[in-house]
Amino acid sequence: MLTITHTHEAGTIIEGTERGDGTAQILKANGWRWGRSISAWYVPHSRDRLPKDYVITRTASALETAGYALALEIDRTTRSTGEVEAGKAMRQANRADALEAKALRKSADAQQAWNRADAAGNALPEGGEPIKIGHHSEQRHRNAIEKAHRRMGQAIAADAEAEETARRARVAAATTSARYKPVTVANRIEKITADIRRVERSISADVYDRETGYKPATAEQRAKRAEHYAPQLDELRDQLAYWQQIRADQIATGQATNYSRETVKKGDAVKIRGTWSLVQRANPKTVRIQVEAGWDLAYAWAEVQDHRPAAE
Repeated sequence: MLTITHTHEAGTIIEGTERGDGTAQILKANGWRWGRSISAWYVPHSRDRLPKDYVITRTASALETAGYALALEIDRTTRSTGEVEAGKAMRQANRADALEAKALRKSADAQQAWNRADAAGNALPEGGEPIKIGHHSEQRHRNAIEKAHRRMGQAIAADAEAEETARRARVAAATTSARYKPVTVANRIEKITADIRRVERSISADVYDRETGYKPATAEQRAKRAEHYAPQLDELRDQLAYWQQIRADQIATGQATNYSRETVKKGDAVKIRGTWSLVQRANPKTVRIQVEAGWDLAYAWAEVQDHRPAAE
């Protein structure tokens, strides 16, 4: 018996598969991936989200058509955005710790590889003595050169692997803080707000009729859509409230600025990405600055780091 399960915390997973049972090809064709760390097939990007019903339905149909017995256990309960973010931060911290430990092991391996390379190099005849063709030492000399060359290559490869692992550890350690950068938070709020508007438009969108064309949706149709989209809207609104609070806290503590067209006017100067520029236009969502004569650029208000009125 195969079982497709979904929870908000774990995402969509299928249990009961075995190597060589024929399910791998079906799951791959329907967008599933093998998770080595969890030893199970999963739907990518399904963790901390509502279930992707179209993927689950399509997969279930393909498996049942192929003769597999299948059960579905779909939990549509969602966690709060605060819980989701705390879980992400913990997983990222664990990943950073694991990569840092791996980087230390790789660095030690690289040092050992260099020690072996040095030893192989020291075993060569002093002064770069040439190979004595036909002498009884010829083969030994060639073997020593080959060994030194091989050990040097191994040391270089081990050093590169250690450096790459260390880089990944640094990136993992910085991921959570990068997620909470003021500009990133502001951009996320804009995206979530746009997503909410898009879903709300879907609820009230006109209905197409072949004979009469588009016509307003009936109250019954809008109610049915509202019921369908309610879980998604609830999740988006919870996310919006969470990130709006984060931004409000950042503004209150001085981590983020809160400039707008009400506080910045044409002719003022603003500091964006460390550079002062003159304001050409203050729009509702962006500020347009002069980069050089005849060349302007628009930036989101969250990018403005400081402001000087024209009078100053």
